[in-house]
Amino acid sequence: LKKTIHQDRVNAFLWESRELTGTPWLKACVDYLEMTLQIEGEENLPAKDDGRLYTFVSNHPLGGIDGVALGSIIGEHYDGNFRYLVNDLLMNLPGLAPLCIPINKTGKQSRDFPAMVEAGFKSDHHMLMFPAGLCSRKQPDGEIRDLDWKKTFVSKSVETQRDIVPIHFGGQNSDKFYNIANWCKRLNLKFNVAMLFLVDEMYKNVGKTFRVAIGKPIPWQTFDKSKTPVQWAQWVKEQAYTL
Repeated sequence: LKKTIHQDRVNAFLWESRELTGTPWLKACVDYLEMTLQIEGEENLPAKDDGRLYTFVSNHPLGGIDGVALGSIIGEHYDGNFRYLVNDLLMNLPGLAPLCIPINKTGKQSRDFPAMVEAGFKSDHHMLMFPAGLCSRKQPDGEIRDLDWKKTFVSKSVETQRDIVPIHFGGQNSDKFYNIANWCKRLNLKFNVAMLFLVDEMYKNVGKTFRVAIGKPIPWQTFDKSKTPVQWAQWVKEQAYTL
């Protein structure tokens, strides 16, 4: 297991970056992983001084470094003023913890979760979310796509009058990773074993170039009663995949 999760390499980086938190830590991660980010549509990011708050939503093909990369982009543009809704395991990373609203992925959803989401959306921070909640999966046709997007980002954005900015992150993990994920599903395993391999995938992606496409903000008034929040969530997902 130590080898799979690259414990020594990860710990060495965490030690080297121990003085950093928030956006500077995210940027250090991007440098450490030698990621090149080709950003398209950066002009679609609303101005940081327009007095409004936004919800940024993206597909989740890599299950880790895509989140780091997007956080570094959003964090730099908005002077660090954003929060992630993330897997609570990531709270163990001191550099990331201050930016996180944790979601318990490994056990029963904590009873505080709705209150924490509510507090996040009612705060003065922009929100960055991966509405699928899981890393993308290989579909029967071989395409790598997110599972259905959860509706939380739609209902909460409407409630707090935040426009939604769709983002598409290009990239994929190894076939081995997707095969493990599919076996977990077939065997109906309660614990998401594939998650243990995400660090291994992270190191396989070192030195790669990723395309990040940012769409135009979708006004919160768009999400009317013509569709349910669940249907609107899939609609936004489709918008992201056309970018």
